[in-house]
Amino acid sequence: MRVVGLTGGIASGKSTVSAMFRALGAQVIDADQVARDVVATGTPGLEEVARRFPGVLDGAGQLDRAALGARVFADATERRALEAIVHPRIREEVARRSEALARAGVPVVLYDAALLIENGLHRAMDGVILVSAPEAVQRARLGARDGLDAEAISARLAAQLPLADKRAHATWVVDNGGTLGETREQVRRIWEEISGSG
Repeated sequence: MRVVGLTGGIASGKSTVSAMFRALGAQVIDADQVARDVVATGTPGLEEVARRFPGVLDGAGQLDRAALGARVFADATERRALEAIVHPRIREEVARRSEALARAGVPVVLYDAALLIENGLHRAMDGVILVSAPEAVQRARLGARDGLDAEAISARLAAQLPLADKRAHATWVVDNGGTLGETREQVRRIWEEISGSG
């Protein structure tokens, strides 16, 4: 089974592109979803996060992502502490899901991860798809989507490798600065090449 990474900058439209690949029949392992699953209510991951970051659980005992995000995006040491708890669990769960798909005979899987390149995961992939958008578009989307001010937007952008640096590792680039139709056509061409369905 081939594993192709799917990544992009924050608010570059990676989730939209991932959904387009799914619509074409791609099997996608979403690192964000796995990250949520490994700290779901009742998991050892959530217990460890709650011990290390007091005050990040809401009244129902669930992770308050906004409270945790405010702490880790403002402090690189805190972010590394969170990553040390969560990343090993994510790797284990991704391996488990990948093995299940391989046993099911799936020929190609997309691994959708925002920090694919930052974490060096691209080195083990059979190719990388980068979703790119102009920084002005990223900033506008972050402001509209998350209600962030300019300082918070800059902090989130700074926490990731610049798109120009990610591009150096990309096998394919989806330019998501245009219309949805233009993006969809790029996705279709890339999927045909990857899956051999063209």
